[in-house]
Amino acid sequence: MSRMRSPLLDRPGAVEADGLDAGVAAHYGSDLREQRALVAGEAFVDLSHRDVVTITGPDRLTWLHALTTQYFEGLKPGTSTTALLLSPTGHVEHVMYGVDDGETFWLHTEPGAAAALVEWLQKMVFMSRVEIADVTDDYAIIWRPGAPEGEHLTRSGDDSLGGHEVFLPRAELAGLEGAAAGIWAYEALRIEAGAPRFGLDTDERAIPNELGWLGVGVHLEKGCYRGQETVARVHNLGRPPRRIVRLLLDGSVDHLPAHGYAVCVGDKQVGVIGSAARHHELGPIALALIKRNVDPSAVLEIVAEDQPTVTATQELLVDPEAGLHVRARL
Repeated sequence: MSRMRSPLLDRPGAVEADGLDAGVAAHYGSDLREQRALVAGEAFVDLSHRDVVTITGPDRLTWLHALTTQYFEGLKPGTSTTALLLSPTGHVEHVMYGVDDGETFWLHTEPGAAAALVEWLQKMVFMSRVEIADVTDDYAIIWRPGAPEGEHLTRSGDDSLGGHEVFLPRAELAGLEGAAAGIWAYEALRIEAGAPRFGLDTDERAIPNELGWLGVGVHLEKGCYRGQETVARVHNLGRPPRRIVRLLLDGSVDHLPAHGYAVCVGDKQVGVIGSAARHHELGPIALALIKRNVDPSAVLEIVAEDQPTVTATQELLVDPEAGLHVRARL
């Protein structure tokens, strides 16, 4: 499916994002001012580049319950949730955020991810009464700070950012009223909240225990899903192979580290940078996936060819000993 350009890019000052976030605005003139507007509850974020999938049919919740890491049985209409699909060895293959409206489960996932997700889900239908559709061409998402106020098809899911998404017909995007904030502002708040983004802060080896997704995307008292054995073993025994951390970067360097830059202690690489942003209060911040046994008090160095080395201090998001979810909240 081709990436669609958001009509909100026609607003004054809009500058389009690149890479995975192409198609929506990086900012509308000042990402720091836009962050402050989001914190004050005075703006929304265009997430219309993300893919949207619907699952309908009377068996949809029990079917999702059997497939995913989340507890779907008895999910009440309007209740949002986050769910993962794992490989047989427990590695994260898909992350989806959604809400059920009583007839349809609406979910969104990373840009370009719906095709593979729908293909895999279709193979798992068997005799279940479900229908799956990629509706990205017809529906879009915006994010608003704060709790939902009567809007239909909303979700808060992993509420680290203290907001909620709204699913709406794509044709309504151009007519949205109010101030808009770009994806750079949203990403800064996401990184501050320690909420990893699939594909940016994860790799093909990532397991939920490393990322703070236990209790968020993984229901710990639910059994019988693909990859459960790995999740349960690491949770019970502790010490995941790696752990995600939030980094406070040296603000004297005039560039942000890019995805994939090496994270080192001395001359030894211990991890990689996932995503980075400039925060309106904290300055430059990042998420990184590092080896579990790195001393939490160690000052890290971010290294890349032809770039000055950037020093950083760690803030714990995952306990290096127990692997328990200890994510900070806004």
